[in-house]
Amino acid sequence: MNSFKIGNIDVGTDGEFFLIAGPCVIESEDICLEVAEFLVGLQKSAGIKCVFKASFDKANRTSIDSFRGPGLEKGLAILDRLRTKTGLPVLTDVHEPSQAAAVGEVVDAMQIPAFLCRQTDLLVACGNTGKPVNIKKGQFVSPEEMKNCVNKVRSTGNEKILLCERGTFFGYNRLVNDMSAIPEMKNLGCPVVFDVTHSTQHPGGLGSASGGTPELAATLAQSAIAAGANALFMEIHPDPSKALCDAACMLPLSQVQKLVKTCKKIHDIVGT
Repeated sequence: MNSFKIGNIDVGTDGEFFLIAGPCVIESEDICLEVAEFLVGLQKSAGIKCVFKASFDKANRTSIDSFRGPGLEKGLAILDRLRTKTGLPVLTDVHEPSQAAAVGEVVDAMQIPAFLCRQTDLLVACGNTGKPVNIKKGQFVSPEEMKNCVNKVRSTGNEKILLCERGTFFGYNRLVNDMSAIPEMKNLGCPVVFDVTHSTQHPGGLGSASGGTPELAATLAQSAIAAGANALFMEIHPDPSKALCDAACMLPLSQVQKLVKTCKKIHDIVGT
């Protein structure tokens, strides 16, 4: 397995357990800063390192009327200021090849959305930035097929690749998690992140928005770490009921610390 850094975080072989977290989309700079400052405190209280994540644009929302975010220019400016203020590494989604170079100038890592994991031009453009690339496994893709996504990024000479498990389609509006996907994707030579909150999602389950069962988040997160996941990804918010994106599956800040501490203990046990 390759090893590399995201900011000050050691990722990969003998790497440390870490958390990628933040609101689904940049709703405002104030909300992002509140969540980022929470993560700074979490690093001290839970003894883990964190990466802040929020999207400047959510191009894959269920409805044409859904909030998408502030856009590339304004969104990157917010992420840049947040990174400077808090010292946290920053990660964001890239939806189009033309966005990759600009995003790479600001963030510490970039993310390929699950629905776009097979988009060759996008994977190559992100690989060419030289930044770590977190590729979410599509809900329609087997763990073994992710080798093709990995090879597209590796074709650029970039070996700083993470894979992210976020559930597989199981009938209408339902995802199921196969934890064997985690060791199978690690066999591709990449660290694996488990997406806690999207794994509880019911895509399109509310008609014009996605539903979710966030009460299952802890069970799934702990199972994933026991199965060998290197890190967790979760979308968190000061008040999920008021969130403008993924409100049905995001976790409130109040639930994060206990879950992360438990998962770190499991990670330490699995590692020994």
